[in-house]
Amino acid sequence: MLKKLERLAAFIGNTPLMELHNTDTRLFAKLEYNNFSGSSKDRAAYSIVYHGIKTGRINEHSTIIASSSGNLAIAVASICKNLGLKFIPVIDPNINSAYESLLNLLSHKVVKVTERDHTGGYLLTRIDVVNKLHATIENSFIADQYGDPNNYKGYFGLGREIVRSIEDLDYIFVAVSSSGAITGISRSVKAERPDIKIIGVDVEGSVIFNAPPVKRYISGIGASQVPPIIENALIDDVVIVSQMDIIRGCFELLNEQVIFAGASSGAVYYAAKNYFKDNKHSGIPSSLLIFPDKGHTYLDTIYNKKWGEQLEAKLESTITV
Repeated sequence: MLKKLERLAAFIGNTPLMELHNTDTRLFAKLEYNNFSGSSKDRAAYSIVYHGIKTGRINEHSTIIASSSGNLAIAVASICKNLGLKFIPVIDPNINSAYESLLNLLSHKVVKVTERDHTGGYLLTRIDVVNKLHATIENSFIADQYGDPNNYKGYFGLGREIVRSIEDLDYIFVAVSSSGAITGISRSVKAERPDIKIIGVDVEGSVIFNAPPVKRYISGIGASQVPPIIENALIDDVVIVSQMDIIRGCFELLNEQVIFAGASSGAVYYAAKNYFKDNKHSGIPSSLLIFPDKGHTYLDTIYNKKWGEQLEAKLESTITV
């Protein structure tokens, strides 16, 4: 299985880098949606599954189980389909309908939780279901994007790609969720270029940086628990954006750069554009933005004007109450 898996490595990584149009600062985008299954999570999924096979915890009869809001599940599902392994993703109602449909095509079985946890999200419920499935399914393996260090180790290659691509880089903006990307990028980049500052981008309501939990309606960014692997991250600053800021960022990215990308990309773009208005930097700073996935799976949500208006009304009513 390792040889078969290694053949996929040619289609993961070395993603395109492009300079964006911006008058205030120099912005570069790493287009991670050009990976094998369409997102940066291919790096994490490959690393987790590869080491699972290498250590003997995964064999040809194993069932892989994972908690995911979308991209990690798609990445693992694609790899498992290629290897002939059974895969069971545990998802929740915030998943994009297109991803849910695709997972039903690729997976052995899809388990969807509907009960919110005590934080108002679904993550803790998903994890509980994953653990129960693991306890009852013989020869099963959890692709744990929250605690497995092989998640962030999968992004070491991305860090090396960044350092080799841009010499005069000052900042890297990365959205956080399971925190594999920001942990792997920060550790690998700072090992060679400690002067580069790593900026984490999170959403209001996420508890990753010890903010109070609030009900969130946009998948792919933030979390209902502090991911254990973030302890290994080297983060210089954090920007918290609102859920409406994410929508604004996505439309600005589309209208200003003609890049049709997902929620995390919109959040990072919005954060990077506004960061230097409040933070002084000598000269014209140069920043790299990680764009994890494309926007087609958000057509029914972020890119749907009616959905956006309904979300804004919900958020305003919550504030009023």
